[in-house]
Amino acid sequence: MTSEHSTTYFDARAKTWDDDPMKTARAQAVADGIRTQVPLAGHMTALEYGCGTGLLSFALQPQLKHITLADSSSGMLAVLQDKIDAFGIANMRAAQLDLVSDPLPSDHYNLIYSLMTFHHIDDTDKILRDLFSLLVSPGYLCIADLDSEDGSFHGPGFTGHQGFDRNALESKVLRAGFSSVNFTTVFEITKGEKQTRFPVFLMIARKL
Repeated sequence: MTSEHSTTYFDARAKTWDDDPMKTARAQAVADGIRTQVPLAGHMTALEYGCGTGLLSFALQPQLKHITLADSSSGMLAVLQDKIDAFGIANMRAAQLDLVSDPLPSDHYNLIYSLMTFHHIDDTDKILRDLFSLLVSPGYLCIADLDSEDGSFHGPGFTGHQGFDRNALESKVLRAGFSSVNFTTVFEITKGEKQTRFPVFLMIARKL
């Protein structure tokens, strides 16, 4: 069985990823949260880290100058590129990037966001420092992910984080150099036979 922590897992599911209406609704809810709390403007450049098929960026694309969509999964990026081509979108670029092993890109951004990516990253302190360095000043970091849960979201064999305690994550974000950290609950995922509810937070931090 392929771990839900692996690139191969996401490669195998890329072509049908957008078929799940929950994923579309989740991306839209996060986009709405970002638009509500971040003063988006037509001069801003953005990086979506762990973009998958780009559902979140497609929702934000009309309000931004340019978006680099980065992921480690070649399968996800292939689906993303097909969508960019099909819609003729000029201000989105797909990029293969894994900040765990790859050097930092030379570009810098006004806005960086990720959706359901952080719980797959073992060293969250390092990724936060990396993302801080990729932001211009002033800039915004937006992280949407799971609140702390008991491991039932992914089930046995998952080796990532079982969600995040908001206070603990805020402390990490502040240590990385960010300020004015704010959390809101923007979505709720219902999974399993017991229809367990898993809240999704949106954390927004500023680089001054």
